[in-house]
Amino acid sequence: MKLLYPVIYALWCALSLLPLRLLYVFSDAVSWLMFRVIKYRHKTILKNLSSSFPEKNEREIRLLERNFYRYLCDYFVETVKLMTMSERQLCRRMTFTGMEELNRVLDKGQSCAIYLGHYGNWEWIVSLPLWTSDHVQCGQIYHPLENASFDRLFLKVRERFGARCIPMKDTLRSILQYRQQKKVVCIGYISDQAPHWSNIHHWIDFLHHDTPVLTGAERIVKSVDHAVFYGDVTRPRRGYYNCEMRLISEHPKGQSDWNITDIYFKELENTILRAPELYLWSHKRWKRTREEFNRRYTYRDGKVIKRSEELIVTTK
Repeated sequence: MKLLYPVIYALWCALSLLPLRLLYVFSDAVSWLMFRVIKYRHKTILKNLSSSFPEKNEREIRLLERNFYRYLCDYFVETVKLMTMSERQLCRRMTFTGMEELNRVLDKGQSCAIYLGHYGNWEWIVSLPLWTSDHVQCGQIYHPLENASFDRLFLKVRERFGARCIPMKDTLRSILQYRQQKKVVCIGYISDQAPHWSNIHHWIDFLHHDTPVLTGAERIVKSVDHAVFYGDVTRPRRGYYNCEMRLISEHPKGQSDWNITDIYFKELENTILRAPELYLWSHKRWKRTREEFNRRYTYRDGKVIKRSEELIVTTK
């Protein structure tokens, strides 16, 4: 396993040195194979698209699926390219707007949270430190990969431009440490994953689905009173992205429960509807249903517990 990291690193570096236009030729070939031959997660993608866009006919859904494979392969080669992209090249291809408002909040000494989705190339958003003041520490919450070599590589790529990767389980502790050090931070949260059963506290209507959503980010930003922004990503053309920072709440402590989460998902839904092919449709986002949750779990004192455990407690 120790030899795996240098081998993967060398291959990744070699590929990333290729011009992006050549990597896109490779992307086109692989996307055709994934759509026509391999049919990568075809059933999941088709099910997600069909249920999210009931108004579209079969031909329209298939076109969306084809365009999704193209985007997904572009995402892969663009992430490979990130290994050796210069600051100048990345700032030209990944731009940020609405930064006046974000920097206004940061420059007055208040930390910020940025809500994002698995939309566009979220990996390139690690270049945000190039658009903020030097006194700001940018970071992103992430799930460590099971493969230690790949995890080490992704950390190296994601932290190239000064952003810190914070494991999800260490989120609050890390933020409190930064606050103790009087450090202004700008933390990115990709919060559209399916929560574990034990973390389901709120349901919303999202893309025609009754959807359980993560609420941990909202609880954290409220506890530390970080200003909350939504990052609205667009792709003007292939290989170019823009992220518009839009303020949701400058002082979230005063917001009612789950209001920030509701606003985030409504913004994300609008982003997806504008260009659906740029969303990550290959994950089983709606694998947990309210019916199954109600059958297996319940709430006690604000916590999720199994109904079998509740029976034991009640009996005692």
